[in-house]
Amino acid sequence: MQILVDADACPVKDEIYKVAWRHQVTVKIVANSFLRVPEHPLIARVVVSDGFDAADDWIAQAASGASIVVTSDILLADRCLKAGATVLAPNGKPFTPDSIGGAVATRAIMADLRAGIDSIGGPPPFQKADRSRFLEALDSAVVRLMR
Repeated sequence: MQILVDADACPVKDEIYKVAWRHQVTVKIVANSFLRVPEHPLIARVVVSDGFDAADDWIAQAASGASIVVTSDILLADRCLKAGATVLAPNGKPFTPDSIGGAVATRAIMADLRAGIDSIGGPPPFQKADRSRFLEALDSAVVRLMR
C-alpha cells in the first residue's frame, strides 16, 4: 500500500505523515519542485519535470488498487479512480466512481463561468474542520485497504 500526494498545494502533508507513521504506510510526495519532507524511511520525495501535468502523469501511472491518492485536482482524481485507487481531497471529501462525473462536469462549468466573469471566485478557504475531516477520512481509508 502507498499514499501518493499531489503535493504542490497540499495543505495536509503533516496529517498524511502522522497516519503513515501510525500504520507504517509508504508515502510519495510528488511535485515539480523540491519540497521539504521528513527524513524517514516511509517518506519519499519525487521531483518530476516542470512540464505541464508532469506530477499528475507520474501519480496517475503509479496509482493502483493499493494506492490512496491525495489531490484536489478533479481530472487527476478521475484518472486515479480509473486505475483503481482510493482518492481523497485535502478537505476529506472522497472522490468515488459515482461522484467523479458530476465533479468533472461542475469543474467544466465553473471554468467557463470564470472565463466570462471576473469575480466568481474559487473554492472556499481551507478550515480547521477540513483538516480534521481529512485526518479521519485518510485513517479510515488506510484501515479499509489494509483489510
